[in-house]
Amino acid sequence: MRRQKRDKTNRAYARGYNVGIHGKSKELCPHHNLDIRQSWLCGWRNGRGDNWDGFTGVAGVGRAPFD
Repeated sequence: MRRQKRDKTNRAYARGYNVGIHGKSKELCPHHNLDIRQSWLCGWRNGRGDNWDGFTGVAGVGRAPFD
């Protein structure tokens, strides 16, 4: 059975979170559509916050969104 594609905004959020948790710049956002870009940036902000709070590696396993 084929896996259904998830909503693009959810995928953008998860990918933005992963970029943020690794401490990378928000300038790496690949999206130009404003709605999807906003979701990516929201994920990036949450990822950066978790990075600053020390939720990296094993400590952040429960906080990371699924991609």
